[in-house]
Amino acid sequence: MTSLTAIFGSSDDKPEAESEKLLQLYWNRAELKKEFAGLRKEQFRLQDCIKQQEGATARVQQKLDHLEQLLNDPEWVYNVIIHYQLKHLNRRCESKLEKFAEQLKQQREQRQHNQLLVDWNERRSQEALAIEGQIGEQRMQVQMLEDQLQAERHRLANMSGFLKIFRRRSVTAILDNLAASIHSAQQHEEQLLAEYDEVQHRIPPDTQGLSITTKRLINCTILAFAQQLFLHFSSDGLAGMAKDAGEKSVGAINYGGREECDVITRLAQKRIDSFDQATDFADILQQRARLIGERAEYRNDDDAVPVAESVATLYSIRKQGAVREQDANLLGENYWNLSSILSR
Repeated sequence: MTSLTAIFGSSDDKPEAESEKLLQLYWNRAELKKEFAGLRKEQFRLQDCIKQQEGATARVQQKLDHLEQLLNDPEWVYNVIIHYQLKHLNRRCESKLEKFAEQLKQQREQRQHNQLLVDWNERRSQEALAIEGQIGEQRMQVQMLEDQLQAERHRLANMSGFLKIFRRRSVTAILDNLAASIHSAQQHEEQLLAEYDEVQHRIPPDTQGLSITTKRLINCTILAFAQQLFLHFSSDGLAGMAKDAGEKSVGAINYGGREECDVITRLAQKRIDSFDQATDFADILQQRARLIGERAEYRNDDDAVPVAESVATLYSIRKQGAVREQDANLLGENYWNLSSILSR
């Protein structure tokens, strides 16, 4: 009977085994439902992506069809060319301003970091000198104690037999105290040497973020350069046309016939060449940045970007120093993508 039970199992074991199987099936079913729900969610996400992509493709196709119609129209073909030339001019000005801003930020960060390193090295040198002084004093103290110990040993060795027996205990105590003092002084010196080594191998600080004051100065200089771009390209209306071309679609503006478009092309190229060759307006930028900073207002103490209306005055500065003011809210109208280029 025992052997049969061992082979087939007892009747009491069957309910427990069946419960374990049912529980396993339940967990497997729960995992499958969870995976199925995840797959359905992923399916809906992919379907949304497909719809979005189809919409984007349809919009691009619509633009291409519209562009093809304009190019097939003799009255609009030159307008298409001018539109993209002005759009390129707008991107060119934005790129120049962005590059100028990045170089300015890097210069300020490097200057600030260099000053930080100078101050840090000065503090480290002073700390090292102080530790060197303590090490020197400690070594002098050790030398004095060693000399005193040597003298006591010599005095003990030169004592007569009776005197040596009589004073041996007191002299031995003095020798022990001197040895303990020397050991303590040597340990203190080792501690000072470790501190000195830590100071010498201390890692320099990382570059710190720019302060609000520095960011405001940078932003005023960026605005000054943006005004320089605007003044250079606005005399022939190119600045406004370039901004419109960057914001509006092709065909939204009629620039005229072939002759008018040719005039705009020549003016744009002439202005681009002259600006690329100009290298003598650094002093004007500094003066204009100072004037902008004097009137700049900020909503909060921790804001680096000024209120647009407070910097809406355009400063035209002659080389002789004469200043002429006019209204032009470049930041408010977001010329050359200023809002994204300014430091925050």
